[in-house]
Amino acid sequence: MVQPASGDEEAHLAVTGAAPPVVGRRERKKQATRAALREAALRLSLRHGVENVTVEQIADEADIALRTFFNYFSSKEEAVVATLSAAAQELIAQFRARPRTETVLQAFREAVLIVMNQDDAASRNYIQALQLIRSAPTLVPRQLAVLAAQEKALADAIAEHIGHPAAHSTAYQTAGRSRDPIYPLLCAAAALTALRVVLDRWLRQTPDVGRPDMTLLGRQCDEAIAELAAGLDRPGAGVV
Repeated sequence: MVQPASGDEEAHLAVTGAAPPVVGRRERKKQATRAALREAALRLSLRHGVENVTVEQIADEADIALRTFFNYFSSKEEAVVATLSAAAQELIAQFRARPRTETVLQAFREAVLIVMNQDDAASRNYIQALQLIRSAPTLVPRQLAVLAAQEKALADAIAEHIGHPAAHSTAYQTAGRSRDPIYPLLCAAAALTALRVVLDRWLRQTPDVGRPDMTLLGRQCDEAIAELAAGLDRPGAGVV
């Protein structure tokens, strides 16, 4: 029997960034079970605090057997941060869907705002998960794993956006490249770092998670992207 992907594998799925294939009923049931556990973990952690929640409680909240929980996640922290994995996959998918006439940073900006749409339940869960991580250091290692997978996925998507083969694609390997092209890798790292900084600032200024200020988020995204587009190298204060 093929086991469902673990939470770490779910984070790794973001590496492809591709739209999910058509799946059968069995796979849909697995996805529904994963989603139920993920949402239960987030819901209980927001209500009681991560440190006060057990995997038994998460399984019970999702109405799923405890042993089934461990087929999907290795810990409660992994289940909570799985919300970020889902958002990471969606961000890459939205970036890939942007027209090639947009610059990389324009496409990234639009993809971010789509994923952060406050009228979408998944987006609200993402915002709540980010707020939770700010107050729960035990979740940070899992968050970093998701970000690492997302960075690789975005680098490949950027390479495709500008007409270059992705670093891990067959076309790239057969071209005889001895090392990864630096632009997609550097751009992905810079864009995601900028996004992390923007979201951290925005969340500090958005105490009401239920009514986030999306206009403010848009302005702060534009500010960060303008800085990236202009270049970060500046002379020191002592240069005449």
